[in-house]
Amino acid sequence: MRGLGKTRRTSNKVFTRRLLAVGVCGAAVVAALTGPAQADGAVDKGSSGAKPPHWELKDSGTDARFRGLAAVSRSTAWLAGSKGTVLRTTDGGAKWRNVSPPGAADLEFRDVEAFDGRRAVVLAIGEGEASRILRTEDGGATWTESFRNTDAKAFYDCVTFFDTRHGLAMSDPVDGKFRILSTGDGGRSWKVLPSTGMPPAQEGEAGFAASGQCLVSSGPRDVWLATGGAARARVLHSSDRGRTWTATDTPVPAGDPARGVFALAFRDRTHGIAVGGDYRADQASPKAAAVSGNAGRTWTTAGTPPPAYRSGVTWLPHSRTSALAVGPTGTDLTRDGGRTWRTLDTGSYDTVDCTPDLACWAAGEKGRVARLEP
Repeated sequence: MRGLGKTRRTSNKVFTRRLLAVGVCGAAVVAALTGPAQADGAVDKGSSGAKPPHWELKDSGTDARFRGLAAVSRSTAWLAGSKGTVLRTTDGGAKWRNVSPPGAADLEFRDVEAFDGRRAVVLAIGEGEASRILRTEDGGATWTESFRNTDAKAFYDCVTFFDTRHGLAMSDPVDGKFRILSTGDGGRSWKVLPSTGMPPAQEGEAGFAASGQCLVSSGPRDVWLATGGAARARVLHSSDRGRTWTATDTPVPAGDPARGVFALAFRDRTHGIAVGGDYRADQASPKAAAVSGNAGRTWTTAGTPPPAYRSGVTWLPHSRTSALAVGPTGTDLTRDGGRTWRTLDTGSYDTVDCTPDLACWAAGEKGRVARLEP
């Protein structure tokens, strides 16, 4: 959805012009994070002794908790959170415009997918009619409700898009199977897909609406669904836009309603990272990350996982090996594809997202939102 266009040939001069176009600051952040690892595990500060890349807090002007984040570019991002709050910035976070849908104060927005600075889809979670999907085409000036759940047994958690037209939303199991919604018109209308291709859910299994990353896609047809709350934390994969699925166990701890895989990130249809653990602050979260190199058919525990529960994860732009994971106790960085992690920051964030023009954003509790800066 936010990929860069294809070119036949890229010379050094063209590449240099592109970096200047997207911002030298963004390039510096990625270069510092993805550069050679230091012996002590610290980010390379360079010969100048400058401090490493860090989250720079932006004033959102609200105390809402933002678990929904759609980073469009270094200048443009959308936030969706508690109390029906939706914010949008087009100047890199210097100012945030409140574009919340009218009458939505009682809704809990947990996911937002943005196509650009004007078009976006937000998901409200909850039982029965609390689960809704709304769409805007004018930067949030007006909203249209395109889906309202009428099944008391359904509870929608996450939404994802393959492109500007095709997308899916997922609900916790209904009658023993996860329920999938599908759209082919950019979120203007939705239909429930048949459940015949969905494997049975485990007892107590569900998704976590913690970061908008329990349902993620890569490419035109592949999509993955993260689960927890049951005996085993699983990842379900579909290669046909949600019509048929296969389920795979992960080594992320489960066996409790508070444990499981909370977020997924795939940099292509093969290489993925899963993060999670136990969201309770007084509980440890060993093995809080796992990696897959075969589209999620198998998962391997990270050799050095994040030190605590993590709710969000994203690959760094244009990197094959580096990613960020966030949670209430900090941000962690991997530079070897998710096998080892080290803490970069101790601030609280729930979700994280990066853009093709070399920008990374994070958001969380008490109106916290930040952009990674050199």
